[in-house]
Amino acid sequence: MTALTFPAELIRSGFCNYNEFIKQLSMTLKPYLIFSSALVLACGVAAAQQPAATPPPSAAGQQQTGDIKTEKIPTVRVRTDEVNVVFTVVDKDGKFVRDLKQDQFKVLDNKLPPRQVMNFAAQTDLPLHVGLLIDASNSIRDRFKFEQDAASEFLYEIIRPRMDRAFVLAFDETTDVTQDFTGDLDKLRTGIQAIRAGGGTALWDAIYYACRDKLMKEPASSAVRRAIILVSDGDDNESHVYRQEAVDMAQRAEVIIFTISTSLMNNHTKGDDNLKALAEATGGRAFFPVKLDDVVAAFSDIQEELRSQYMISYRPDQFVANGQFRPIQIVADNKKFRVRAKKGYFVRKQ
Repeated sequence: MTALTFPAELIRSGFCNYNEFIKQLSMTLKPYLIFSSALVLACGVAAAQQPAATPPPSAAGQQQTGDIKTEKIPTVRVRTDEVNVVFTVVDKDGKFVRDLKQDQFKVLDNKLPPRQVMNFAAQTDLPLHVGLLIDASNSIRDRFKFEQDAASEFLYEIIRPRMDRAFVLAFDETTDVTQDFTGDLDKLRTGIQAIRAGGGTALWDAIYYACRDKLMKEPASSAVRRAIILVSDGDDNESHVYRQEAVDMAQRAEVIIFTISTSLMNNHTKGDDNLKALAEATGGRAFFPVKLDDVVAAFSDIQEELRSQYMISYRPDQFVANGQFRPIQIVADNKKFRVRAKKGYFVRKQ
């Protein structure tokens, strides 16, 4: 760019004619003003075409993202060849036996003794994750209010707010979580009282959903016992999954299912068979109350059993991570004792 110069005659005149000076100055500066305007316009266009720079995230923002991920998706690394089994032992009168030692049992995994036993203990204080599933279909309407009250009382007795967590799920032809996982007893009671009876019954869908989408996904920083308390007549006329699929999902989620029948029928029903099958396959127990007071007794028995269990951890022999089902058998040396445990488990496929 050339240097800025003024006309010689204007300078020699000493700028005595002010109007003439302004006129000459305007003519002299005109090319520079046009050039400057063009330059500013070009820079503006170039800036508009340039992508906006993204400011780096603050340290606080990075920490918050990390915390959210940690809370929602905790990472707990476990060996795929280590098996945990929670089980209960009762005598010939049905009373719980709580003082047995490891050498008083025999364990068979896929018909073979374990390669190594890692741990054996009475697990009366292990944290609980409990799903209370209440049948809200028309078939259980007759004594529904009483069962709501009994279920509320059960949670008040079994849930320790600082250790245990529970959720309430009502189901008819659909499922409705009226209270998500919490240790707050008042919220759990409110969730139970919010349930209203009516509609068909999708029992297997409810079990499948509770295991896969609730109990399996609830974070746990250490070992927990997962249990479902199912209050239903055992009938199903609306599910999209089959009974065996619901059982398989419960076994994958390592959930023990206790069932309390709401049936008022005097004769044996298919629903009774369903409830018994769910309990036996998962190491739980089926209750068939005859009168209303028996419902309270059933909840009391479940509470006592959950506080009277053993847990054994072992590494099975000839283990292959192939996704297959491996049966389990636990037998007490004393033939008068009976062991209730899940029938087996699905190996995690690698």
